[in-house]
Parts: sequence; structure tokens; C-alpha cells
Amino acid sequence: MNTAIKKNQADILSRLYDMKLRQVEHALQQGNSLHCQVLQAEAEAIFNALKLAR
Repeated sequence: MNTAIKKNQADILSRLYDMKLRQVEHALQQGNSLHCQVLQAEAEAIFNALKLAR
């Protein structure tokens, strides 16, 4: 894969991961444990994709 494309993909995934972590934090503050679990699973999937993209 082209290095520039790979970097762009990693940048996008990194921003998405940061956004998802903020959503997890918000769900924790709201006390919504089921929503928090779903968001944490999504964050983990994004993190795994980010590891592969780097």
C-alpha cells in the first residue's frame, strides 16, 4: 500500500478512535453501562484497525 495512503488511513482511524473514547467517557458519566460496553467494543475494533494500518 502506498505510504501516503497508509498514513492518511492511520490519521483517520486515530481521529475516529479519539472521538470514540470521548463517547465512552460521556456514556460512563451518564451511567449507561450497556451503551458504554458497545462503545468500548467499537473503540477496540478501531484500535485494532489502527495497529494494522501503522
